[in-house]
Amino acid sequence: MQRLSGLDASFLYLETPQQPLHVCSILELDTSTIPGGYTYDRFRDEFDLRLKAMPQFREKIADSRFNLDHPVWVEDKDFDVDRHLHRIGLPAPGGRAELAEICGHIASLPLDRSRPLWEKWVIENVDNKDPRGNGRLVVMTKVHHAAVDGVSGANLLSTLCSTEPDAPPPDPVDGPGEAGSLEIALSGALRFATRPLKLATALPTTLASVVDTVKRARSGLTMAPPFAAPKTPFNANVTAHRNVAFTQLDLDEIKKIKNHFGVKVNDVVMALVSTVLRRYLDDCGQLPDSSLVAMVPVSVHDRSDRPGRNQVSGMFSRLETQIADPAERLMAIAAANSVAKEHSSAIGATLLQDWTQFAAPAVFGIAMRVYAASRLGNARPVHNLVISNVPGPQVPLYYLGCEVKAMYPLGPIFHGSGLNITVMSLNGILNVGLISCPELIPDLWDLADQFPEALAELADATR
Repeated sequence: MQRLSGLDASFLYLETPQQPLHVCSILELDTSTIPGGYTYDRFRDEFDLRLKAMPQFREKIADSRFNLDHPVWVEDKDFDVDRHLHRIGLPAPGGRAELAEICGHIASLPLDRSRPLWEKWVIENVDNKDPRGNGRLVVMTKVHHAAVDGVSGANLLSTLCSTEPDAPPPDPVDGPGEAGSLEIALSGALRFATRPLKLATALPTTLASVVDTVKRARSGLTMAPPFAAPKTPFNANVTAHRNVAFTQLDLDEIKKIKNHFGVKVNDVVMALVSTVLRRYLDDCGQLPDSSLVAMVPVSVHDRSDRPGRNQVSGMFSRLETQIADPAERLMAIAAANSVAKEHSSAIGATLLQDWTQFAAPAVFGIAMRVYAASRLGNARPVHNLVISNVPGPQVPLYYLGCEVKAMYPLGPIFHGSGLNITVMSLNGILNVGLISCPELIPDLWDLADQFPEALAELADATR
């Protein structure tokens, strides 16, 4: 068995029917590259072969009522791929509206905790706009956040992808084995008994981070603080419903803007998001006078020696939506991000993992209920939205023999922060995935369709 870290387990504890905490991806695939042609049975068999090299997809959560620590991952001895791989067809005309509607519905459904925490939906009858007559297929994947973060999710995806359409499957990998309730409880009690020792090691790092933050605050060199974000229409309690939208941008065009202004790709991405949100809120008559604040997950896989599949920290970044000029706004975002990155780096990379390790499951549930109740009292949000940037390979990829034409990532949304915008670069294209709930943003295409215009506006500023 393998014990969940506190951060991994927190995504289980914080989950509610209105707040499912899985991450999704939507892959648009060209089936014409499959050796021998596409059939669902051939696709399923190829996927089943690769599952043998993916123990994470054959593991489920196990716990004991006497366990004092977090749950564990164990091998699912009754694993059946057909419980996780589903086949559906889009209704006519099978365009983006129909695709987004079914993907939003799939994203709203919680995962069954008695099984491995993932699902794949093979979506056929996608409108064929390829003049060569090549078929299109969409595969939507859901994996619980307890099992993956952005980096580990991309690593799992790489097992299913290759740079050649006829690449052989990787070698099988053994799973973690099984565990009984007594073993889970005894090992959990031992880990619980050693918590005071681990707490003693976390306190100095925490104290140093607090002192450093105070010094930075005196000099005005801190990231945006939590609970300083203005309220917007999507900063309310989320519902159980989800809607999604997506778009693609030319990565080379983004890099030209980056080079012209001497900033980072992520600065340009955040400037595009800022432009889109500024226009949307202005059209609604609800553009705040102060800057929106985004929470940006930061991978610490290369800086952490802690166990667990989620190796992330985060920073709060200003989107400078109060600035009208796009070039000026980009430079202000880049300056704010530089300060935020320095502040985030100065905070211990494992601080979040360390403190979530000590909190009891009930603490997470109580904290979420209190925060959700405070939202009804019109409390200020911790942040306005989540913006995540997941780097991908810049070469053609083949998913079970299908050439990948688009890969749209979708992160979770939370009470008080009902919008997530995640981007992933792939083979010269920036894929943008948006997810919210229709009660907060009725039509996400109002945002998604603004991204190409926002990019053109910044490109014009370089001329």
